[in-house]
Amino acid sequence: MIESEKDCVLCGKSLYQGNDKKITRQCKLCSDCYLISSEYIESTLVKKKIFILYLPWWHVDFWCKNCLSELIFTSDCQKYCEHCLIFYVGCRYCLTTNIVFGLTGQTQCKKCKRISLVKNGDRELDDFLLNSNIYDNLKLSEFMNTVKSIDKYFDPLSLFNSIFEKKSIIEPIKWIPYSQFTNVKEMTRGGFGIIYQATWLSNNETVILKRFEDSKNIDKYFLNELKSFQYCFGLDNEHIIKPYGFTKDAELEDYILVMKYAAEGDLHKYLQNNFAKITWDKQKLDILWQISKGLETIHNKDFMHRDFHSGNILFDCSSDEEWEDNNYFQWKITDLGLSQSVNNKLSNNEIYGVIPYIAPEIFKGSKFSKETDIYSFGMIMWELTTGCKPFANVEHSISLIFKILDGERPKITEDTPECYANLMKSCWHSDPQKRPSIKKIRFTIGNWIFKNKNNEVFNQAEEKRIELVKLKKIGPEFTENRHSEAIYTSRLLSALISKCASTNSSSSISFDNKNGI
Repeated sequence: MIESEKDCVLCGKSLYQGNDKKITRQCKLCSDCYLISSEYIESTLVKKKIFILYLPWWHVDFWCKNCLSELIFTSDCQKYCEHCLIFYVGCRYCLTTNIVFGLTGQTQCKKCKRISLVKNGDRELDDFLLNSNIYDNLKLSEFMNTVKSIDKYFDPLSLFNSIFEKKSIIEPIKWIPYSQFTNVKEMTRGGFGIIYQATWLSNNETVILKRFEDSKNIDKYFLNELKSFQYCFGLDNEHIIKPYGFTKDAELEDYILVMKYAAEGDLHKYLQNNFAKITWDKQKLDILWQISKGLETIHNKDFMHRDFHSGNILFDCSSDEEWEDNNYFQWKITDLGLSQSVNNKLSNNEIYGVIPYIAPEIFKGSKFSKETDIYSFGMIMWELTTGCKPFANVEHSISLIFKILDGERPKITEDTPECYANLMKSCWHSDPQKRPSIKKIRFTIGNWIFKNKNNEVFNQAEEKRIELVKLKKIGPEFTENRHSEAIYTSRLLSALISKCASTNSSSSISFDNKNGI
């Protein structure tokens, strides 16, 4: 505004008379005329309130304020962000804009009361909006309070931008058309769906597609995995497998999660192929430290994995020469379909998992917790020492569950250092309150690696390991005789657990110092 312009150009009210040049440059209208308002309204499509921000100007940006992605235009008056699913609906008569955070069939101009139909062109996006709360990170209610408390003079653009100041550091999970994928090949089947390898055309990249079978009405495990990835895949994300987005098979109408491809496969496959050369002093501890860092990321978000085993730990490495040192290889946790907040109050009516990795208290009817993840971590520690999956040579039935309840654990190998064995046994302790936190575990492993604590012990363990390998006393090819009923894919265990919960364990658990239980 010019120096002599002291009144609002619309209503004539006195404007700011102070010396703040930023305000005098930008406030040409008073707050009564330059209205920004917001409210929650009932959606015309669902029984759910949605947030609408009313701007008294035409929104001209081509980029989403939240994720900086390019907006998609569905008409000359409407556009939306396909990642954040925020809709911008302009009134061509008043040159105002309604910003809609949610799904509704129509919205009304605040000034002229004309109604505009809201559309985005993707029914799948509509379905996703109906079943998720993706706007929580924007603190919309806090913004409403800010609008109500503004005084007569304010910077409207700064106020508008403030709604995105507290945006999530998590990269938005995007919608990817299924036509973008080719060379789709089935790899394996799990407890909740089918895993495929495919080529993503626009990125010229090999990816993993995880299909959730019979999920046409939004499978709860699909939504849970999508939300869990968004919560856990933040700044500290190097040991969580990267989620790219989601898609939907138009023919089968199943929802599909799109994830980064880990070419080397899972931890168990890596151990089977490389066990003889995985040393104590280098690889074993480094692998374990990376896995602990990934689990710590999940626990720091107040989440728990609930299905933690070697099949859900993937090996991702670069083809660059600088990555030849195993210390730079990345071990990443995946399959967060069962993960949930520790504050989730819902009862666990459906229990899925792999019996040898499930903490004994679950078989007694207790709920999953961070401590149950730690028990699973202890089994992964044991798997690193043998190259074998725990209890591979017996049937995974109620008989094994009773043995676990009675204190049976896998036998510890002769080359396992005592400090390592003690940490492992504390992880699979029968009392969840006596298990260490993942933070303490990572700290302990870090001391072994980076501060060379117990260095001589691990050197001696490596000598013993080499001897045992030569004698064919350890290693998956010598010791893992898989029982035909040893099942290592997640499955529904509710019936078995109900039977166990009604039966008292026949004896208490006791540990010795070296040889398991």
